[in-house]
Amino acid sequence: LMDEIGRGTSTFDGLALAWAIARHLLSHNRSHTLFATHYFELTQLPQEFAQAANVHLSAVEHGDGIVFLHAVQEGPASQSYGLQVAQLAGVPQPVIRAARKRLAWLEQHSADTGATPQLDLFALPSDPSDDDAAEAAAPAAPSALAGA
Repeated sequence: LMDEIGRGTSTFDGLALAWAIARHLLSHNRSHTLFATHYFELTQLPQEFAQAANVHLSAVEHGDGIVFLHAVQEGPASQSYGLQVAQLAGVPQPVIRAARKRLAWLEQHSADTGATPQLDLFALPSDPSDDDAAEAAAPAAPSALAGA
């Protein structure tokens, strides 16, 4: 079980780490793994690896609320329910409203890619499409992950 790999880091660090770990597990370890994540970008892995599949837990929305049915459904989730979960957790309504406004703004401006990429002080210049070189340089996985 891999749960929220990359959480607590920057978005791009977390996504890159989760993608690389999932890809390594699929291509090298070939272990049966449940990889829980909020990174929608990882739902593309089954296009590269036939043995990978996307599933999600179903939920039903009621107005601004949500009920999680805890039933596994095939395919990737169609949306995130972070604001609804925050509301269930008791986050004050003014904060939820402000978050909804900010979310709408972020979604509207997501096509603007003028952000400066995050720098890695320890990385050597490399071609990001050279996945084989990255895999060759990666240390062997711990034996606990090697089993099926």
